[in-house]
Amino acid sequence: MIEIVATGPFASIQDLGRIGWSHIGVGPSGAWDRGALRLANRLVGNPENAAVIEAVGGGLHLRVEAACVVAVTGAEGALVVNHMGQLREIPRDSQLHLGAGDELIIRAPTWGLRSYLAVRHGIKVDPVLGSASTDTLARLGPQPLAARDRLELGHEEVEHPPIDHAAHRRPNGPLRAIAGPRFDWFTAKAASLLVTSSWIVTPASDRIGLRLSGPALERRDPGRELPTEPMETGAIQVPHDGQPVVLGPDRPTTGGYSVIAVIIDADRDRLAQVQPGDVIEIRLIELPDTR
Repeated sequence: MIEIVATGPFASIQDLGRIGWSHIGVGPSGAWDRGALRLANRLVGNPENAAVIEAVGGGLHLRVEAACVVAVTGAEGALVVNHMGQLREIPRDSQLHLGAGDELIIRAPTWGLRSYLAVRHGIKVDPVLGSASTDTLARLGPQPLAARDRLELGHEEVEHPPIDHAAHRRPNGPLRAIAGPRFDWFTAKAASLLVTSSWIVTPASDRIGLRLSGPALERRDPGRELPTEPMETGAIQVPHDGQPVVLGPDRPTTGGYSVIAVIIDADRDRLAQVQPGDVIEIRLIELPDTR
């Protein structure tokens, strides 16, 4: 068993999500930084889709009742192990061998926002629609973690991992996007501002979406109404105030705000590591076919 001593700002159980249920109004949820989840599981020998803990910011503090192997990936920052009252810092992106009674503390990130903690054999969670993920919008899956929660280790078949340490590669540069289905609803000025402005991530951001602050993006016909249509993770919706919202993994499956662009799949994991106050830039790599 693993006992949660403290969670920090927010911690939940995540895997790669519940795919294929949008037709009944259930979004994918799952780890926002999928690459970090996969790496954490590979480091401990689990299947890539095994359930892990996704922790926002610093402050996740847990105690293990028996010796186990864990790995922490995602954001950068200090990890501290308390072994019989002696504290030592240990590296991320590598196998960590904990003894019975050891405590692991994830400090505040020096870069990024979300950390992923995998434990060998996984975490035992009753799946909902085939996934162990906590969906904060639909309220499906396990509840967000809280102090004094106890997590039972799973029974995932493990293999000897091919690596015991992975070099961290910090992504940088603008987020790449393609034009959205309502790109032509916006003025030429709005299209230009989208890709030339520096957008500030506001504190009103969570797993449902990142709210951005910057110049208002104007529509050609502000009074035109849009019927509800399907949404995708990475979609950049523009509400009536003109301030974009980039949808995350706990997004709704449909929405009525115009989508000006969509972050490409290869860059969506980067959205998980954006902190409030960070500045992001967006670049279009594909425009709609106007022929």
